[in-house]
Amino acid sequence: MDTIASLFSFITTPVSWVIVQFHKVYGALFGDDTGWAWGLSIVSLVILIRICLIPLFVKQIKATRAMQTLQPEMKKIQERYKNDKQRQSEEMMKLYKETGTNPLSSCLPILAQSPFFFALYHVLNSIANNDTIGVINESLLQSAQKAHIFGAPLAATFTDSAAEASALDASITTVRIVTAIMIILMSLSQFYTQRQLMTKNVDTTVKTPFMQQQKMLMYIFPIMFAVFGINFPVGVLVYWLTTNVWTMGQQMYVIHNNPTPGSKAQAAYLERLLKHVTRHGKTRNRRERAIVKAIVVKGRDRNEYERKFINGLNKEGLAAQTDGTVIKGEASAVATAEDGTPTPAKRQQPKRQTKAQRQSGVTKTADDAEQQSAPTSLSKSDEPEDAKPAAAAKKAAPKPGTGGRSKAQSGQRKGQQRPKSPSKK
Repeated sequence: MDTIASLFSFITTPVSWVIVQFHKVYGALFGDDTGWAWGLSIVSLVILIRICLIPLFVKQIKATRAMQTLQPEMKKIQERYKNDKQRQSEEMMKLYKETGTNPLSSCLPILAQSPFFFALYHVLNSIANNDTIGVINESLLQSAQKAHIFGAPLAATFTDSAAEASALDASITTVRIVTAIMIILMSLSQFYTQRQLMTKNVDTTVKTPFMQQQKMLMYIFPIMFAVFGINFPVGVLVYWLTTNVWTMGQQMYVIHNNPTPGSKAQAAYLERLLKHVTRHGKTRNRRERAIVKAIVVKGRDRNEYERKFINGLNKEGLAAQTDGTVIKGEASAVATAEDGTPTPAKRQQPKRQTKAQRQSGVTKTADDAEQQSAPTSLSKSDEPEDAKPAAAAKKAAPKPGTGGRSKAQSGQRKGQQRPKSPSKK
């Protein structure tokens, strides 16, 4: 154990120093030897670490969404090269490189937090074994051993014997009850965090093996925490329970304010956003403008919930613009069409005419054409007298092939029409 602790000495010393600094603050409020002072020091250590890991958490969200977007393409590659695993891996790496995604980015917060977890584990284990570590000297070691959280020593575990518990001035029954409750809470918080991610913040339109794997992990992780938790000291259980609660709250905030496109959380968010925008007649802040802008730019690629949002704005007489703002009036709408393209004005269809109107229109058009074909250099008054009767005769003369009948008569039969035969009884 000393060998393992020495490997993590580069991180155990800073972790022990941070705990001691927080202990000085809480010790002045609650007493140096109390469980509140040492327990809140561990909780404060978790909060400090998670605040520092927020940039990595943002990268994790972006990487997870990028991986969800690539799932259809990954499935096509798997089906195309299902008999050639090497080519399949090459195509996968090529896809990651082209899109700039990294599958390991979704694990960054856990990987970055692991050294602090092992460092705290070794600090508490050294306290249980009555060994100094880092900046924790003999006096601090005695104070930590006296600290109890709800009656359980800071370094006690669920698997401790009665003799080990009594050596830490505690009852084995109290230790097991407290540790069991903390293990259950730790597993439930992990399960709820994963469950809300799968049920609310996943694109339900894409069905891929990735989703099935996530569902399996939703049940596997809590079981793993429960199995390994029986060997964790109480201080480590406090650490892990605190980080699970932090993750759960952080996840709830992201799902509520920045949901995954196509998920149920996005449907609820756009419904709330539609109410706010229609109430105020505009987008209120930069985040809302960014979301509206992203929806407008998508055009034909909008999902069901985004189209419903745009249609809801149109019904209220509002129009979403390409810069994310919302203006009143349908005439000034630039990108309110279903496909996101500008909607041109509709052509005015001509009024439908009757048969008689169409026939008179054809005759009028023919007459106009004859008038236009005549020389325009002479006016009516300048025409020679002998040209007027000729023009009149030309108009009166029947057209070739018509047989001297007008168009209105062309539908009649030639000759006498035979009377209809009486109906047979």
